[in-house]
Amino acid sequence: MSSKGSSRSSEEMNIFRIAPYYYIHVMDLNTNVTRVVNGPKTYIRQDNEKVIFGPEKMVTVPPRHYCIVESPVVRNKDGNVVFDTYGQAKLRHADLEIRFSQEPFPLYPGEVYKQAPKPLMVVAANSAIRLKAILDFEEEGTKVNRVAGDEWLFEGPGTYMPRKEVEVIEPVRATIIQPNQAIKLRARKQTTDRNGVERVTGEEWTVKKVGAYLPGAYEEVMGTLDAYVLTEKKALHLRAMRTFRDCFDIERKNGEEWLVTMVESEAYIPDVYEEVVGVVDITTLTNRQYAVILDPVGANGKPQLGQKKLIKGEKSFFLQPNERLESGIQNVYVLGEDEGLILKAKEEFLDTEDNKTPRKPGDRWMIRGPMEYVPPVEVDVVSKRKAIPLDENEGIYVRDVKSGKVRSICGKTYMLSQDEELWSKELPPTVEELLISNKDPLADRGNYATKTSSAKRDKTKVVTFRVPHNAAVQIYDYKEKKARVVLGPDLVMLRPDEQFTQISLSGGKPKRPNQIKSLCLLLGPDFCTDVLTIETADHARLQLQLAYNWHFEISDKTQTSLAKLFAVPDFIGDACKAIASRIRGAVASVQFDDFHKNSAKIICAAVFGYDSDRKLGSRFIFPANNLAITSIDIQSAEPVDQRTRDALQKSVQLAIEITTNSQEAAARHEAQRLEQEAKGRLERQKISDEAEAERSRKNLLELQAQSAAVESSGQAKAEAQSRAEAARIEGEAAVEQAKLKAEALNIETTAELERLTHAREAEIKYVREQNELEISKSKQTAIIEVEKFGNMVKSIGSETLRAIAVAGPENQVKLLQSLGIQSTLITDGSNPINLFNTASGLIGAVEPPLKREKLQ
Repeated sequence: MSSKGSSRSSEEMNIFRIAPYYYIHVMDLNTNVTRVVNGPKTYIRQDNEKVIFGPEKMVTVPPRHYCIVESPVVRNKDGNVVFDTYGQAKLRHADLEIRFSQEPFPLYPGEVYKQAPKPLMVVAANSAIRLKAILDFEEEGTKVNRVAGDEWLFEGPGTYMPRKEVEVIEPVRATIIQPNQAIKLRARKQTTDRNGVERVTGEEWTVKKVGAYLPGAYEEVMGTLDAYVLTEKKALHLRAMRTFRDCFDIERKNGEEWLVTMVESEAYIPDVYEEVVGVVDITTLTNRQYAVILDPVGANGKPQLGQKKLIKGEKSFFLQPNERLESGIQNVYVLGEDEGLILKAKEEFLDTEDNKTPRKPGDRWMIRGPMEYVPPVEVDVVSKRKAIPLDENEGIYVRDVKSGKVRSICGKTYMLSQDEELWSKELPPTVEELLISNKDPLADRGNYATKTSSAKRDKTKVVTFRVPHNAAVQIYDYKEKKARVVLGPDLVMLRPDEQFTQISLSGGKPKRPNQIKSLCLLLGPDFCTDVLTIETADHARLQLQLAYNWHFEISDKTQTSLAKLFAVPDFIGDACKAIASRIRGAVASVQFDDFHKNSAKIICAAVFGYDSDRKLGSRFIFPANNLAITSIDIQSAEPVDQRTRDALQKSVQLAIEITTNSQEAAARHEAQRLEQEAKGRLERQKISDEAEAERSRKNLLELQAQSAAVESSGQAKAEAQSRAEAARIEGEAAVEQAKLKAEALNIETTAELERLTHAREAEIKYVREQNELEISKSKQTAIIEVEKFGNMVKSIGSETLRAIAVAGPENQVKLLQSLGIQSTLITDGSNPINLFNTASGLIGAVEPPLKREKLQ
């Protein structure tokens, strides 16, 4: 059994059953040659042979697939394998072979199955694959020699058949260019683009044709450019980055700038050598505006540096590159009758606005309205003048810029000329404050503090000051060196060289200098108060508060006499000092008791003195300024020494106490008398009041008796009257209710009747309108049917109707004629002979004859 099993296994190892499309490699051990044995076959191995590979399935390449075999066998022109002298298949060592769809094939010894079957690459439309040659070869069909390193595109639609000499780098898709779009390309190597233009390495260009663009092998898409949409209000500012010719075939220099507007193109795509500086908006001028352009672009398209160009509205334009508006859009000067313009020439030109007057640089002149004026580029508008209306009490200071003379103009409407300007008159700060504060000297004489105001005086207007009644103002002219005094009430208007004479008076109690500042001098009568300290002969020191009444005496109103009013700057201080010295001198020789009893007489005698008749004087006059003191009032006199003050206070208190006691006793006696009189009047009043009360009680009892009687009789009468009134009211109410019910019934019946009437009328109207509609509908239907039948008859035609009418009999006649029967009659004898019906039975038609014709 063992020997038989071993022989069977060895037999099986020597027999190889090769299925269809399978193969094995058999090596001859004597010659070391390996051959291929294909199935289907049962192969018996010889002793000198060895199966080194297989059985293995043959390589199958499906349709539209390919595989790669390394070190393929050599084949002759007929496609057969070439063997060497030993019978071994020749190989192309280290070479590759791409095999496409074919019958299953075996791999010969030495062949390497490098890549399994792979689908062929299908290139769609608008796409391609970039190929690169790795070996030199000649392309079949096109006879193009490819050198290693060359790159080209295989464009779709198509199926790419791979080659061993070619390497697939990458797929390439076409770029879709939309309307108003372009793509920017760059040459990776010197090449020729699709338009046949030679491109050098690194060169850039754009493609604007709408559609799909497939870049070449040496073209690189840098990006997509969108077009700038230009409108009537927008333009595109461009700059050239190198010298080239643009799309309008205009040569542009390096650095040149220009505009593209809607006139050239509605949508613009910048070239690769064009840089977009920005979008320029349109500048629009109305018919009331103008503009001056600096460095305008000339007719040759070049900027005219240093020049200006005037553009008047109504106009719309784009500012060219490097152009700019001098002061933006300006309004036309519209001058009224009271307005003017001061103009200055910047360069020499001929003034066409003013009768072709030649102007030289620096000339100044004025134009007056009414007019509209647009200044030329050679003219500067210095200022705009407006006539200044002035009342009789108003004025302005005007200075001539050529001569420097200043004058004041008052009481008329005046416009400054080109050689005049407003002049500001400066005043001392104190005078400025007094003018701005506008204080009333009479109302504010007690307020010695200087009041400041935030208001500002217009220094170009004539300085005015209202002099109050019974006051004087002194004005000094520094040019003529004269002073004038103005008495109030009056209005002072200062000329350019005049100034106010400021008055600084003493104030307060006791008087202190420079407390009251004013521009006008009050002439009085007025008063002033002063406090002074005196000492009597017995060295009693007293403090007096005195009030003086004063006024200025004016003999005539000549300027010489009026000038004396301002001869003493501080007349208040001087007068108070003079009066105080006289009083101190007179009191120093008088004892305290004597002064206390006769203080008024002593002070008045010291100030006013005595006349020739030894009578007390009535006034004290200062001859320097004619100031007159008319009276002195002693308001208070208080001792300065405390002991004197205490003693005086005790004596005064004792006198007051004595007076008070006497007055108290008199008042007490008077009060007792008045009390007794009041008690008597009270007793008499009590007696009279009691008598009056008794009379009132009597009247009350009488009235009560009368009211009781009236009450007993009136109750029954009131009940009877009330019952009668109630019955009357019920009757009237019943009558009124009946009337109302009747009226209500009448209204209801009338309303129901009207409702029924309206309902019947509406129903009749509805039925009538429905009948009318039915009649109208029937009429219109009949008309439509008539028109329809008429139109059908008209459209068919009389001839067509006749042909339809005779079509049946004619067909029957023709049928009988076509049968070739000369005369045949079949009948049962009971019916009349009708050949038409016979013909109808023959053709199976059951149509009544429309017309009988004689059979011919």
